[in-house]
Amino acid sequence: MREAIQAALKDAQKSQDSTRVSTLRLISAAIKDRDLANRNAGRDPVTDGDIREILKTMINQRRASAEDYEQSGRLELAEQERRESSVICEFLPKQMCKEEVEEACEKVVRDTGAEGLRDVGKCMSTLKQRFPGQMDFTKASGVVKDILRQ
Repeated sequence: MREAIQAALKDAQKSQDSTRVSTLRLISAAIKDRDLANRNAGRDPVTDGDIREILKTMINQRRASAEDYEQSGRLELAEQERRESSVICEFLPKQMCKEEVEEACEKVVRDTGAEGLRDVGKCMSTLKQRFPGQMDFTKASGVVKDILRQ
């Protein structure tokens, strides 16, 4: 993912897209910051999974900021936050729709042989391994629980 972000930054610089350049620099800085924190704590550099989490956090921050700006009538700043959010989203896996999540949950319940609510953890672990970053696991947990209650 690091290479993809750096390549996108170079392309944005060549095309002189200031929003993309600044957003991609923010992403790179956040990754480097986490690398430094990990190094100081004696841990390995961030993995692609860690980078996905950093990006999700950045998107959530921008969505919250956009809502705040809209409520205070600062529409140009809200739009800027949305543009940054769309740039960040390019580096995350495509999110599964509701139907795809339900289908994946049903398949995992069958594959793991889950029979009751005590098996939710096993199902969620399998979902996280098979579909990293592709679904909201909080919502998926609710779907799994609903399936196991039947």
